Amino acid sequence: MCGFAGFTGYLENGKDVLTDMMNKIIHRGPDSAGQYIDDKAYMGFRRLSIIDLDNGSQPMFNENKKIVITFNGEIYNYQDLRKDLIEKGHIFANNSDTEVLIHAYEEYGEDMLNKLRGMFAFVIWDSEKETLFGARDFFGIKPFYYTVVDGNIIYGSEIKSILAHPAYKKEVNDVALENYLTFQYSVLPETFFKGVYKLMPGHCFTFHNGEINIKRYWEPTFEADESKSLDEFVKEIDDAMHDSVEHHKISDVEVGSFLSSGVDSSYVAATFNGDKTFTVGFDYEKYNEIDYAKALSEKIQIDNYSKLVSSEEYWAAIPKIQYHMDEPLADPAAIALYFVSQTASKYVKVSMSGEGADEFFGGYNIYKEPLDTAGYRKLPKGLRKCLANAAQAVPFKFKGKNFLIRGSKDIEERFIGNAFMFNEKERAKILKNPTGKYNHKELTKPFYDKVKDKDDVTKMQYIDINFWLIGDILLKADKMSMAHSLEVRVPFLDKEVFNVARTLPTKYKVNKSNTKYAMRKAANQYLPDMVAEKKKLGFPVPIRIWLKDEKYYNMIKKAFTSEAANKYFNTDELVKYLDEHKEGKADNSRKIWTVYMFLVWYNDFFGDAEYAAELQDCGYSCNFSEFQDLRKISRIKYKKFQEIQYFKENQKKTS
Repeated sequence: MCGFAGFTGYLENGKDVLTDMMNKIIHRGPDSAGQYIDDKAYMGFRRLSIIDLDNGSQPMFNENKKIVITFNGEIYNYQDLRKDLIEKGHIFANNSDTEVLIHAYEEYGEDMLNKLRGMFAFVIWDSEKETLFGARDFFGIKPFYYTVVDGNIIYGSEIKSILAHPAYKKEVNDVALENYLTFQYSVLPETFFKGVYKLMPGHCFTFHNGEINIKRYWEPTFEADESKSLDEFVKEIDDAMHDSVEHHKISDVEVGSFLSSGVDSSYVAATFNGDKTFTVGFDYEKYNEIDYAKALSEKIQIDNYSKLVSSEEYWAAIPKIQYHMDEPLADPAAIALYFVSQTASKYVKVSMSGEGADEFFGGYNIYKEPLDTAGYRKLPKGLRKCLANAAQAVPFKFKGKNFLIRGSKDIEERFIGNAFMFNEKERAKILKNPTGKYNHKELTKPFYDKVKDKDDVTKMQYIDINFWLIGDILLKADKMSMAHSLEVRVPFLDKEVFNVARTLPTKYKVNKSNTKYAMRKAANQYLPDMVAEKKKLGFPVPIRIWLKDEKYYNMIKKAFTSEAANKYFNTDELVKYLDEHKEGKADNSRKIWTVYMFLVWYNDFFGDAEYAAELQDCGYSCNFSEFQDLRKISRIKYKKFQEIQYFKENQKKTS
């Protein structure tokens, strides 16, 4: 697990620029650094040593030094691939999974990708063909960002590396903001930084003669197998999960596991046979999973390390967390993930986690909605629309109001994923200059079209895999863990596990009583009933309660009336949302949080908070508010931050 950055095209000070780009992501790889430079390509690498500790440094080359790679991730079937490639005559210099990618590229070209099992983002420079080839894994576990400026590509594991290149001039993408307000995460291929794009999951690219060619090499499909019994599927799920966990344990360093009270992480923790699990909680009974986690850890005889996060710690960490996120993310659980990663990083370099189970096996409670509304939806659609209009006309909330409104809409109208913050009308009202791009149905329609013959639950899963999983779940898993130089592995998000999940009939995924029905039965074999049947919480965060507290209400209000807020929003409308929530008239907590996270992010990257976050990242003991005071006296220049980073790195090397 590491980070990379690079660009094509000759620069007189290219080595210094590359070094700056690499230093932006030193947290992704504090163990060592490496560079490859010729007159056409600059490739930088930061390493977190996991496999082949002595010989796995990058950039790495083929035998004749004509092909060079930088790679972030893990290839779990690399040993089998290595044997195959040796039989075909390839000569290996080390035992790393990185070198397997080089020789697989030589042998198979682009076709190598479907032979891989793992999480990955990589770039390969073929110096003879003067071509850059890159790819991102099947589900989007590892990130990849790029921009093309003046016929050259600039790329990196994080956007902040691209920002360090002098050819790119950062600018806020207003269209990204508008759609973020609906989805709560950056949903478009173009990021919040205009002209900077994500390479999407299951995609690869070639860059040659100033042109980028992007291609989808794999995509998830569902095809239910009605011929198998529930017991057969339970066995297949369990076999696939045990096999996946075994592959995900491949490491030359110790592996731990995150543990909430839910079935996903508990299933992983109970089957990986490690020594350590990690949990966080908050000082509210409903939001504290530590007792559950400790009880399970005792039962499966694993040590549990936990942290109780105070509200003060949580709020103080927000600016630094949004800096590490690169783009705004309004999921409060991201900060809980930051703290559990921080806790784990004190003991291990690698930790497993339970992401992906809900999307694969039907775990979200909202997946029960098509079953709950099935009877009502037998009424004529026109009648349901009339009832919904009447319900919307009532100015107050009443039991069943939301049911009538949602029940009048087809799944394609009402479902965009686990978060639906501001609809188009609401966001047009709060934005000063709405672009009108895009209606949420415009973004989801191409994906719904691919599963138009499937049932509603499968459609919802497909949308979540292509939207929510990528934009929220995996973004925060990668960025929050790598902020602490921790590799997170996700055994559910494995091709072989998906090959079982994709054939599961809906009746074995969701019923009126359960979600993840078949998977829970598989997990039940190893877990106490109190965990196996427990309702999903994840890492719950008491945002709704905190926003009614005078201290945090005033903090948000200050942000909502700030210069940055006034630039993008009708601030009176923002304050209305805040006041209604504080007075108990509506639960606006998620909408408030969505706007607030954007403002924090904006201050990070387009205000002075970026410098404060980098100071903290370098180990400087100045917090955000202290920095704001310090800034009034003297503006601290980035060169000073570089010096601190270099000092910190050299300290690590000499200690």
